[in-house]
Amino acid sequence: MNILVISTSLRAKSNSDILTEKLIAGAKDAGHQVERVSLKGKNIKFCIGCLACQKTQKCVLNDDANLIAEKVKNADTLVFVTPIYYYEMCGQMKTLLDRMNPLYPSDYKFRKVYMMSVAAEDEHHVPEKAVSGLKGWIDCFEKAEFAGSLFCGGITEPGEAAAKAEKLEAAYQFGKLLQ
Repeated sequence: MNILVISTSLRAKSNSDILTEKLIAGAKDAGHQVERVSLKGKNIKFCIGCLACQKTQKCVLNDDANLIAEKVKNADTLVFVTPIYYYEMCGQMKTLLDRMNPLYPSDYKFRKVYMMSVAAEDEHHVPEKAVSGLKGWIDCFEKAEFAGSLFCGGITEPGEAAAKAEKLEAAYQFGKLLQ
């Protein structure tokens, strides 16, 4: 299976990135092909709502979102990794999802979509709005479904995830279970 993992954190020594590497290791150990895209250093403009993409399946804006959209279109499975800011997915993830609008009328391959999220707070409700936001995006793609999520809470300082054996193992096992 061809899995695309999109890491949306822009932070240096990102806990999301540390856990993403474990998730990828688990997916590869399960026999999957995995490509990782990081939004660090990417130029992704805001959607301008012109809807030209609905006719052309191409965005009129020329930036990195177009290349990412092509990768999303051709992946069997998607995994979005986001830090949780104010009980929601990070802004750069939402901006990217908005820019995936050209995929709506296309013959996209992805069927399963997952999320892994990371936050300082550790209560079970923390990722609910982020998951809901991703599910709203998935609802626009009738052949796709939300297939699961992993929340890694209680991680605050940059790089702190590297010392959280339980969270690292959870990310690895989550990667092994991707379909």
